Amino acid sequence: MALIEMVMPKMGESVMEGTILNWLKKPGDRIAQDEAVLEVATDKVDTEIPSTHAGILKEILAEVGQVVQIGKPIALIETEEDAPNAPVSQPAQTTAAPTQTAAPAVTAVASSQVEEVAAPSGRFYSPLVLNMARAENISMQELDRIPGTGKDGRVTKNDMLAYLEQRKQQPAVAAAPVAQPVKEQEKPVTTPQERPLEQVKPATSVSGNVEIIEMDRMRKMIAQRMVDSKRISPHVTSFVEADVTNIVNWRNAHVRAFKEREGQTLTYTPIFLWAVAKALRDFPMINSSIDGDNIIVKKDINIGMAVALPSGNLIVPVIKNADQLNLRGMAYRVNDLAKRARENKLTPDDLSGGTYTVSNIGSFGNMLGTPIIMQPQVAILSVGAIVKKPAVIETEQGDFIGIRHMMFLSHSYDHRIIDGALGGMFVRRVADYLEKFDVKTEL
Repeated sequence: MALIEMVMPKMGESVMEGTILNWLKKPGDRIAQDEAVLEVATDKVDTEIPSTHAGILKEILAEVGQVVQIGKPIALIETEEDAPNAPVSQPAQTTAAPTQTAAPAVTAVASSQVEEVAAPSGRFYSPLVLNMARAENISMQELDRIPGTGKDGRVTKNDMLAYLEQRKQQPAVAAAPVAQPVKEQEKPVTTPQERPLEQVKPATSVSGNVEIIEMDRMRKMIAQRMVDSKRISPHVTSFVEADVTNIVNWRNAHVRAFKEREGQTLTYTPIFLWAVAKALRDFPMINSSIDGDNIIVKKDINIGMAVALPSGNLIVPVIKNADQLNLRGMAYRVNDLAKRARENKLTPDDLSGGTYTVSNIGSFGNMLGTPIIMQPQVAILSVGAIVKKPAVIETEQGDFIGIRHMMFLSHSYDHRIIDGALGGMFVRRVADYLEKFDVKTEL
């Protein structure tokens, strides 16, 4: 028999910690390898964590609601394997049958590694937040003033990053010496740096004709990310109207046969993504991000696809290497990700690595939009509803008015590195690919 530590696994790039949502097993339960043991939430996705070994769940080291860093122990599993074969071992576990005192020793060490620390104010902080505070010389008093968007108002990594960014923008205020000594009777002076952190409570309703709804965890994350994006990126939006009559006619001719043959629904979204992938190859600067004063141009074209969830929230799964897919493959990937997104079955890998994002607001009947960039990307495209309009059609015999299927494209981009010319040429190129779509294309 051996006692194995189950650790918080890595769940996508840039994910440094996870919050325990729910334990699906309790101590004493027998579990199989790869069987789901608990649910964990990160700043990207909620997911089930499978067991790394088969055996008996001996002890839970991280309680529900606790924030645990990647690689830290969360449970102890008793297996029938010999200790030398265990991937994670402790000095006290070198024998095949650990003594009665060995297990408590392991438990004590593991618990101390993942415990949150309570400040004198009674507020709890994760080890990651405390390490960031120490690195930036933030006192506990200053830390207590930072608004938290995590569970029970706890400060998250994103809260710290947003605060540090704001702190950098006001160095003169933060470093300004006090000109006059403060008398004992005087109250402490509130600096301008502190004022934006004060949260004003809404006025209490006297009539009671309001409903107060607390944001769920995902809505809080969306809110924080949108605020961060508008603060980080100077947004500019360009609009182009495209004639997509060829696409409408082509889809109408293939949608039924595709459903019968493949068992898949053929929507317009795969065609939009196909056109965007081709345009990103033509304009690689759009497929980039910013790191300080450096521009990072991505070679992989990984397109995020915004999906509205039944809860009303929004999630953005990513189609990896979208430029290497044909229309049939793109349709399969779009349908698969959209289905799993609505069933809450996406994995962290499904949400990571995006280099550009497309949002189909036309599915809600919207014509135009000004989408907000998904950081750290530098651009996003929204496609509006397809509507019939009278339009001028140019032919060799002359111009005439005809009924055409028209659609607006809205392209928001980061003006730090994308100027109006580049941003406008890109969205025009997407429209060109859509307008020149070959109606003889086979699936």
